[in-house]
Amino acid sequence: MLIDKHSGCTSHDIVDMVRRRLKMKAVGHAGTLDPMATGLMLLLIGKATKLSQYLMSADKVYTGTLEFGKVTNTQDKEGEVLEESEVKDFSKEEILDLMKTFIGDQYQTPPMFSAKKINGVALYKMARKGQEIEREPRFIRVSAFDLVDWSKPNMSFSLACSKGTYVRTIAHDLGKKAGCGAMLTELRRTKNGTFDVSNAITIAQLNELAPSQIKNHLINMRDAVPSFAL
Repeated sequence: MLIDKHSGCTSHDIVDMVRRRLKMKAVGHAGTLDPMATGLMLLLIGKATKLSQYLMSADKVYTGTLEFGKVTNTQDKEGEVLEESEVKDFSKEEILDLMKTFIGDQYQTPPMFSAKKINGVALYKMARKGQEIEREPRFIRVSAFDLVDWSKPNMSFSLACSKGTYVRTIAHDLGKKAGCGAMLTELRRTKNGTFDVSNAITIAQLNELAPSQIKNHLINMRDAVPSFAL
């Protein structure tokens, strides 16, 4: 089932809401979104939960906004502001030149405020205690990073990337390259592999559907993954 996640809740919250609506325990997802983020989540129901590894590996597409001149401990607007800097009058060409440096294969260090686990403990739990530990960079690929609008100090963008990419870290690192810092202010996932958010429903819409109507929003396992995965 394709769900259009609303802001202000965790991915686990979305799973719980779908479990309650369908009255089923076997519900999972194929890729988390931060509480601030909105957009496409793939909910896996019943036997489809075993397909998680195949669906999570797909490339993702996002739209978002960032604000230059502020650095936070979470790399987005939800965190504590650590630094504030003057933002110079970048031209669109200068911004585009900085964005081009992110295209291609690279290694990215996961942020401390993330659900990634080290020795069984989520990094964000350590971060909340004021701890910071060394994280191993992981391979990612950015296939497109396009400027949608630039109005100092705010920039909107679209980004196509591989699984496991932290978009707020892209925003943070772009700000670092710009010399003034930046934080992510909005994020929306629009695509996950071949699936598009335009075909998703919100939790509010799901709750209004009759059981017979819910079936119309379920995708057969055979249509969701390659045949060798079944």
